[in-house]
Amino acid sequence: MEECIPTQRHSRDYLVKFPEELLVDNLGNHMLFAAECLLAGTFLEVEEADGAQLRPQARNLLCSLELVRTVLREQSLSQPSCYPEPVRAVLVQFDRLFAEFELSYVSSLVAVKSPEEIYRQQEIIVLFCETVERALRLGYLTQEMIDGYEPLLMFTIPRLAIISGLLIYPEGPLSLEQSPEQMSRVFSPFYNLLKKIRDLLRVLSEEELCVLERSLCTAESEDPCGPATSPAWGAVMPRADPPAPWGLLEVPRVTPSSPTCMAWLGQPGAVDDLGTNRRPQPPRSSLGLDATPGACCSDLRSRYSSTKDMLHTLFVCISGVADQLQTNFASDLRSILKTVFKIVASQAEPLEELGASQEEDGDPCVADAPRVADCPLCSSPAEAAGLRRAGTRCLPEWVPDSTCSQCSACRSPFTLLRRRHHCRSCGKIFCARCSPHAVALPHYGHLKPVRVCTHCYVAHLSPAPRRALSQ
Repeated sequence: MEECIPTQRHSRDYLVKFPEELLVDNLGNHMLFAAECLLAGTFLEVEEADGAQLRPQARNLLCSLELVRTVLREQSLSQPSCYPEPVRAVLVQFDRLFAEFELSYVSSLVAVKSPEEIYRQQEIIVLFCETVERALRLGYLTQEMIDGYEPLLMFTIPRLAIISGLLIYPEGPLSLEQSPEQMSRVFSPFYNLLKKIRDLLRVLSEEELCVLERSLCTAESEDPCGPATSPAWGAVMPRADPPAPWGLLEVPRVTPSSPTCMAWLGQPGAVDDLGTNRRPQPPRSSLGLDATPGACCSDLRSRYSSTKDMLHTLFVCISGVADQLQTNFASDLRSILKTVFKIVASQAEPLEELGASQEEDGDPCVADAPRVADCPLCSSPAEAAGLRRAGTRCLPEWVPDSTCSQCSACRSPFTLLRRRHHCRSCGKIFCARCSPHAVALPHYGHLKPVRVCTHCYVAHLSPAPRRALSQ
């Protein structure tokens, strides 16, 4: 069908509604096997009532498949190199029936997303991207962590996004002015808890918010007030510039009588189950924002024995919600974070055209190097030789993430924890174990060490940059 009717294929936009774990290479074979089972009266994965409704579609699909096989068999015996109109017609019909059966069958197995839910998920992606940009600006994260797909970010980004969605972008997907039914199904189960978190976040000072956000970026699961929590931030996360004047265990105690409250960045609402039921009308501050009244701050703070106790409560609630997303909505969160990483990761530098004439083939150093059949540098000795000469800029083709499902070296499939890494030398995709080396590639404009695969490190890179890196 890709060769015969590439422009007449049925729309597959419905695939975005499917959970990510269903989008595998053998999904088509699974659909045909399911159709055969339904036609034979066997219900392997669906309820009997659903199977009875799907059986006519399965019958039409298998009849169309048999017709396609017959037409293609006759065509291959007469004119095997062309596709006349009857062949195209039966292929178009089969493609349409297959798409309709696939959508109906999967919908009977799992809950597919509605267009509204897909739009809400896109809003969450935007929120997560804005959160990462803010975290980079404040020094909570580094670009190297994002480019390296640090597993810690799978927990850090959702935690920080909860704060951003409640305080920084209150009109976004975490807006609590809407009903739970209007929110994304990812966050709607936590609606009441998010309201309590929001109300408590609004009484924090900027320094306290900074301490809380830094604590949410740590790898440990302990709360920021526990005795095992270390105040040394530099060993875990980068410091902001300028660094905070106190560590995690040295939060300044704010007396309830004269609290310094953070500005409200959204419309004031009732303090749900944490404070009073009244709706205070906050006065306008000199910055034009709604400042939280001191009485409301004092009332909320008086419920906690200390500032550390209040931060402990926020830490537990925020991390609990974010970590629960990993359990209840693992597929949705994985899809969201995958898109976020694609957006915020560093893009490959644009390639510059060669300023000098192409060098001759047959470099003796390259000729002696071990060759790999699918390595672009091994297949092009001139490009491999250019790695040893300054000024060369012809970078091999950058393999798209969507076309590679396993490591190019060890063939291990990529998973949530086994991430994709591009070799900056050959452009292919490897796992972290097969691309552990970092070497400067000045001929490609990389003056600082960048990730390269083991094969390029051994076969195509001269010892000079390796010695310089070790020194």
